[in-house]
Amino acid sequence: QPPGSRWSRNAWAPLPLVPCSMVLRESPFPNRLLSGLYSLGQYLLFPSYWAADCLLDLRETTAEQQQRRCCRCCPLRALVTGPLLLLLLILSMPSALLGLLVWLPMQAARRPFAYKHNMLSRHPEVWELPGTGKVFSFVSANVCLLPNGLAKFSNLGHMKQRAARIGQCLTQGEASASFYGATMASPPRPEKAGPGEISVPFPPDVDFVCLQEVFDQRAGAHLCQLLSPFYEHIVYDVGAYGLQGCSLKVLNSGLFLASHYPVLAAQYRCYPKCSGEDALSAKGLLSVQVQLGAAHGQRIVGYLNCTHLHAPAADAQIRCDQLTQGLFWAQLFQDTHTQRGDVIAFDVFCGDFNFDNCSSGDELEQTHEIFRQYQDPCRVGPRQDRPWAIGTCLAGPVPGAEAVSTPEKLKRTLEQEEGRRTYLAGPILQDGRPDPSAAGSPWEGRRIDYILYREHPTTISLTTEVEKFSFITQLAGCSDHVAVGLRLLLNAAPQWQQQV
Repeated sequence: QPPGSRWSRNAWAPLPLVPCSMVLRESPFPNRLLSGLYSLGQYLLFPSYWAADCLLDLRETTAEQQQRRCCRCCPLRALVTGPLLLLLLILSMPSALLGLLVWLPMQAARRPFAYKHNMLSRHPEVWELPGTGKVFSFVSANVCLLPNGLAKFSNLGHMKQRAARIGQCLTQGEASASFYGATMASPPRPEKAGPGEISVPFPPDVDFVCLQEVFDQRAGAHLCQLLSPFYEHIVYDVGAYGLQGCSLKVLNSGLFLASHYPVLAAQYRCYPKCSGEDALSAKGLLSVQVQLGAAHGQRIVGYLNCTHLHAPAADAQIRCDQLTQGLFWAQLFQDTHTQRGDVIAFDVFCGDFNFDNCSSGDELEQTHEIFRQYQDPCRVGPRQDRPWAIGTCLAGPVPGAEAVSTPEKLKRTLEQEEGRRTYLAGPILQDGRPDPSAAGSPWEGRRIDYILYREHPTTISLTTEVEKFSFITQLAGCSDHVAVGLRLLLNAAPQWQQQV
């Protein structure tokens, strides 16, 4: 055990592992020279990047249009600043070309993610078996933190302010929580209600945060700074830039993961199949192994897989191919990093899948193999969700609409079918057009954000129970998605405890 480690010596001494700070280095580069050259390339590219982003940012959101009408202001901003920004973009092209020549070769030496390990005074309770049950809490959210100009196409702006608010929302519960994780389940819920709920705040004891669309590097670094006082292990700036196959990746994967528990291994892989505007981002799969505790000197580990699938509605086959590739990569990662005797407590697959379980146009994805390998707490079968499940994709452009402008208002709106029908995106056809046949049916909306899980046979038999599944409205006004949360209660099977 390294000096200054916050882990209990008695709890961790028997475990055959290397401290996680020695397994993953923080910098994506093996030395400072390569890191410096990479930074130099970014500095040379930044003026052109900034000018192009500001040009796109001249597009107004509905909230900005309403504010301008109320103030009776003339739209002079675009007329005055547009030509100046265009001139700056042209003048900065030579330095951008030089920066590109420096930046591109550095991608071959760059590990496709950055890692932050911040030693905290508070730490998660070590889980030892045999013992009491343990609750693990997960959150997945698409936060739409693109550069300002691109975010405007989702009717969202002010990336820096939204990143600060998202970080605050994710840590408010952590600041009030007295411990990480829980060893007992919360009071039982009425059986007829099911585990689903619509809630305003994030749970106070989230162990794992998985985000999508943290595309902007500045936003990712800011989120990392805001979350690091509460989450000791953070994987961010995930993705492969530059030439990947036949496409140029100018944006990362947008994936971001924060964990209370030690990260033993992490791996990112970029999906080879993509098309259109999605080819500009390095969408892929982030797989992480975390250590949760000990059982007779063996590790208790968990696996998290976070992804963001292809977006264009008509490209169902690409999404299916990505899911198939993701399943293969997730299993390969587990086969590589699982040690003999490891107890696998959970295996979670989450993210923005960009298809739902209610649209006739998503029929191909609804029957994918992933739903035979993993369990979806919200799903009964293809085209049939549980009564408490609702959509997670807001109909655009509505983030600034009064009925969904605050977390409390969004919650009240989503609790009513008429509100869901108005403000949630509805079922679609194969080409992405709205499905007219769904007009007279009950309206739950498109649920495109998922948290799936599966159990693994191990030397210790564990039972997994979905204690709660939450649709969280805390990010109202910050994203065009509703965040989702899952609480899993794990217990050693009674027969195993009796044998011990």
